Amino acid sequence: MKQRIQPEFEWVDQQAAASIRYLEHGYPSPLVRWHYHDEYELHLITATTGKVFIGDYIGNFSPGSLFLVGPQLPHNWVSQVGREEKVELRDRVVNFSPEFIRKSESVFQEMHSLASFWKRASYGIEFLDADKIQQALPLFEQIASSAGLRRLTRFLTLIELLASITEYRVLSSSAYVPIQDPKILDRLSQVFSYIFEHYDSEITLDEIAGHVDMSPTYFSKFFKKSTGQRFVEFVNGMRINKACERLAHTEEPITDICFTVGFNNIANFNRRFFALKEMTPSEYRKSSLGAWYKD
Repeated sequence: MKQRIQPEFEWVDQQAAASIRYLEHGYPSPLVRWHYHDEYELHLITATTGKVFIGDYIGNFSPGSLFLVGPQLPHNWVSQVGREEKVELRDRVVNFSPEFIRKSESVFQEMHSLASFWKRASYGIEFLDADKIQQALPLFEQIASSAGLRRLTRFLTLIELLASITEYRVLSSSAYVPIQDPKILDRLSQVFSYIFEHYDSEITLDEIAGHVDMSPTYFSKFFKKSTGQRFVEFVNGMRINKACERLAHTEEPITDICFTVGFNNIANFNRRFFALKEMTPSEYRKSSLGAWYKD
């Protein structure tokens, strides 16, 4: 019988004299496990292919895959290799603390331009620009072979490069909305709370618009402008993420999960699920065993 395991907390040995920690390891390794820590993690795959697990996201990785994982966000990379196969170098990892970022922002005004970058990182980022990833590789090498101020300057150059990448994927589900207006945020908070409470039943555009005293037409435009998503896309995304939780945490039949999270048609559920996760619900359930369960 499979037993659900929680992500392990990992203590990152960040030496007092160093702001940036570098490590590398092969596969298999004791470091390859479902875990989290208080630090940011910049993670470069140098060998093998397999499945990446970050928060509730499951995807694929291959040599050259590059990820940034925020503090306390569980993660794991599981390679698809032979039972006896060993890989000498699979991962290059750079860790740095949120405190380091905060202190840097208090001293260097230029660091404030990265605020949205760190916010995205809290949900995990996969960088997709192959040319800029190639530019990043020698910087990893230089960070690995240096220390002190030289390592720090190479790290800042690397972060500047990655923050400039416009081809990326935010991984774990989020309801983050990059808006500062408190009135808009309050209205959106009402909308999100209503959706979270009623996602498992039919929610119409007219119904939610009435809940926040807007006309359906105005609400539709307001929601798209504020979130970047159409209302129906957001609701379906919420339902799929809830389905992922049940697929990974329970042994409920997939058909039951479909109706429990608010879909009324199994074909539509399967189609929406594949569009968001690039795999079927049954494939997601099987894949989740690799990161989150043990015998």
